[in-house]
Amino acid sequence: MGYQTFAAIDIGSYELSMKIFEISSNNGIKEIDHIRHRIELGTDSYFTGKLSNERIDELCRMLREFTQIMKSYKVDAYKAYGTSAIRETKNTLILLDQIQTRTGISIEVLGNSEQRFLDYKSVASKGQDFQNIIEKGTAFIDIGGGSMQISLFDKDSLVTTQNIKPGVLRLREEMSRLSYRSYQLDEIVDEFVSDRLQSFKEMFVGNRGIENIILVDDYVSLIIQKGLIKTNKSGHILVEEFLDFVDQMKQKKSQEIAHTLGVPEENTSLLYLSALMIKDMIKILGANMLWAPGVSLCDGMAYEYAEKKKLLVESHNFEQDILACARDINKRYKSSEIRTKEREQNALTLFDALKKIHGLTKRDRLLLQLAAILCDCGRFISLNNVGENSYNIVLATEMIGLSHLERKIVAYITKYVTEPFEYYETLGKMTTLTRESYLRIAKLTAILRLAEGLDISHREKCEQISISFKEDSMIITVETNADMTLEIGLFERNATFFEEVFNVKPVIKQKKKNF
Repeated sequence: MGYQTFAAIDIGSYELSMKIFEISSNNGIKEIDHIRHRIELGTDSYFTGKLSNERIDELCRMLREFTQIMKSYKVDAYKAYGTSAIRETKNTLILLDQIQTRTGISIEVLGNSEQRFLDYKSVASKGQDFQNIIEKGTAFIDIGGGSMQISLFDKDSLVTTQNIKPGVLRLREEMSRLSYRSYQLDEIVDEFVSDRLQSFKEMFVGNRGIENIILVDDYVSLIIQKGLIKTNKSGHILVEEFLDFVDQMKQKKSQEIAHTLGVPEENTSLLYLSALMIKDMIKILGANMLWAPGVSLCDGMAYEYAEKKKLLVESHNFEQDILACARDINKRYKSSEIRTKEREQNALTLFDALKKIHGLTKRDRLLLQLAAILCDCGRFISLNNVGENSYNIVLATEMIGLSHLERKIVAYITKYVTEPFEYYETLGKMTTLTRESYLRIAKLTAILRLAEGLDISHREKCEQISISFKEDSMIITVETNADMTLEIGLFERNATFFEEVFNVKPVIKQKKKNF
């Protein structure tokens, strides 16, 4: 087949959206239809924890219409993702089952980091434009209904990413509880968001200059893409021009804004709030240029589908961004780069040598690498109970691109590198981990413990490692002239669990280097 037709459905906080794409290896990703329906699911879920029957009926009615549209396009595949409005309901499983029964559409609920990663991929799919911008200090701002995500780039590297509340819909609902005059709105929005933004700047930006802002939202981006604000080229606008636009909006009533910009009047309140939030970010973070590429979660879903089907070549190394986030966390908690580098290299060498034995995937290799980077960060809290401290830090720290389950797996590995391993009969009673996830944790922990045992003193003794197999043994030959007495003497302590998990006995040998 020359191309595939794919449908991406986004069940958002204040809008239901479906895009139909044609995807081929020759022509890339081409959008052929976009259907939008305003439905404020977040108004219910953020403040009552459940969707009203009326909202559910409306949602199901529209999804059935989407089904008919997909049939008319003869789509080959579809994905339907729910975001924070679905994620924050108290009865999520019941709700999803009801929707599938009534519409036939299966909805997957994205965690925040997964959702933002897809938004990020949708922008990265713009190719060279994206690459050129992130060469300089850049803040990637993703404004959703419940919260906003700020990711910081510098020299083509993702420095950090943080989730900050409120989002535009949650902010509007919070403000509906206040009594204020229209001229106070700007100041009230500033008071709502500036404290968190200022903290972000102090903790993560520091003296780093921010030259560009990349914007993903559902309102201001659309206005910029339509060319209703003066731009240098498609989607690019000088900050001064944007601030002038916001000042002009202050002088107009919602009816006039709707008429001038060609948007439904009911959208103007969210458009204006989003614009004020961006204004505050510009004021605090600083920037010269604003770029709104005009993409949405649906574009990221199409990009992800095309990747999996190998219909396009990845335009950006997203794994390196995840690793960059981990290294930033490691640096924030004052972990030693020398210890981390040695452990990481040893762990990956062992993983690659064990491919025929462990049955793990390339994604598991990434999780192992993340755990190797992060397993010392708990030292920042206390030199005792490092594993437990590292576990709590990893579990509480969002890493864009990792699902909640993957973050939990990494957290458990960092814990069990030094803490006694808990077997499934115990751990399964305390968590919702599946047997498959538990076995991944056990295997990756065994590999990381062994890697740690190769350089207990963390003095970079393992200059070169070679691995061979003989019957039921794995021979690890360390080529070095350093004194390995400590490592060889205590190796059994780290090797025992590895042997239990893989039924292979690790043996360490030292080979002196000749000069």
